[in-house]
Amino acid sequence: MRGVARISLNEVIETVLDPDSFEPWDAPPTQPDYGPAYAAQLARATQCSSADEAVVTGRAVLGGYRVAVIVGDFDFLAGSLGAAASERITLAFERATAEGLPVLASPMSGGTRMQEGTPAFLHMIKISQAVLAHRAAGLPYLVYLRDPTTGGALASWGSLGHLTIAQPGALVGLLGPRVREIMLGEPLPEGVQQSESLARKGVIDGVVPLGELRTTAVKALRVLTSPQEPVGERFVDATIATDRAPWDSVQATRNPDRPRLHHLLQHAAEVFIPLRGTGTGESDGTITVGLARFPGLSCVLIGQDRRPRRDASLSPAALRVAQRGFHLAEELDLPLVTVIDSPGPELTTEAEHGGLAGEIARTVAALATVRVPVVSTILGEGNGVAALALLPADRTVCAENGWVAPLPPEGASAIIHRTADRAADMAAAHRIRAVDLLEAGAVDEIVPERPDAAEEPAAFCRRLIASATAHLAELMAMRTEERLRIRHDRYRSMR
Repeated sequence: MRGVARISLNEVIETVLDPDSFEPWDAPPTQPDYGPAYAAQLARATQCSSADEAVVTGRAVLGGYRVAVIVGDFDFLAGSLGAAASERITLAFERATAEGLPVLASPMSGGTRMQEGTPAFLHMIKISQAVLAHRAAGLPYLVYLRDPTTGGALASWGSLGHLTIAQPGALVGLLGPRVREIMLGEPLPEGVQQSESLARKGVIDGVVPLGELRTTAVKALRVLTSPQEPVGERFVDATIATDRAPWDSVQATRNPDRPRLHHLLQHAAEVFIPLRGTGTGESDGTITVGLARFPGLSCVLIGQDRRPRRDASLSPAALRVAQRGFHLAEELDLPLVTVIDSPGPELTTEAEHGGLAGEIARTVAALATVRVPVVSTILGEGNGVAALALLPADRTVCAENGWVAPLPPEGASAIIHRTADRAADMAAAHRIRAVDLLEAGAVDEIVPERPDAAEEPAAFCRRLIASATAHLAELMAMRTEERLRIRHDRYRSMR
């Protein structure tokens, strides 16, 4: 027996929404006629549950934000979706789209209503159409999966959120374990359909207790609905050391005390909500994707996490995680900030067979042509194609010690001199420094380190983000087509 406490419809409404703010949208359901036995089941379900169907919908206030709400009720025929429930969900999405409201949905369902057969199953199509129309309108969709969510509910509105999180220990899967065992004669291994397992695999974004759902949802709404009024400062006139030896910069970026991506978020972000994996069963912690709020500005942030060097190499899965972030930014019409800090791509058999080169090509092409404003930031190491994957942008800012090279200097030395001992010479020959990148037109601004980011992590992180958001403010004021033309010409004319 799984020891997971089921969360009722009323618990969701009372715990998450502002008090007394829920306004129901639902008219009495019109049920299809499948005979007296089914009519009797519906009547008993109405008496045993707090709702007149397997979902309730309405408008509410959540932390001061107006939202549409769709909540499943497992007490009504195991939350199964028939014609009436599916129509209710579809109408709620259509109304939310018309009124410009974000949607917070909390499915809890055993799947399609077997008493209604194939017609009930086909209603999944119209639900999915309504969800995608809502997303196409640039409106946020947040999903909280409760125990259990299976079948048609998971395969439609339960899996189409911008942010999808679940109740701890929740059963989440396509086919319930009892039915699967009867059909196939054996159960799935323990934990396969558990929310924590799905989060680790990158199928959902995280696991959150009901008591923390309100805080998480309010943070997400703050990022996704707050005005875009960036405040930042550019450092064009700052004093930059132009005589710094390239190898000194390489060594500085490899200092274990140098700020990493999580320090940047800790010191400069007001809100950060991580999105885990691709949503299709792939996850890789060397790329971080999330919804970020910096002073006056919301964005999708995609960054490389420089961990101990043996763990930080970029894999094909990591690049597909990044591509999810690009698509999300376009759909939500949010600018992109990328953070470059990586020792390089993964050099393994698995990476080669996983199509690493192709994923790099697709990632570079997607970022170079994404329609939203993009600022790339070179935080530290910029090794080869791992750096190139997140480099294309309308503007690029670079830490004073940041650098970009086609290979680590040791690798370049091995090719040219058949030894790694000439790495410092290769760093100089390849013109990898921030000042060299600025001269080449690949960098628009160098953010000073005073004198080294490792000695002033908090101040440096805030300075780097202030520079990035100042550039975004300028980019967001430009017409899209003009900005895209300038981006194209920037790389087309590079010599």
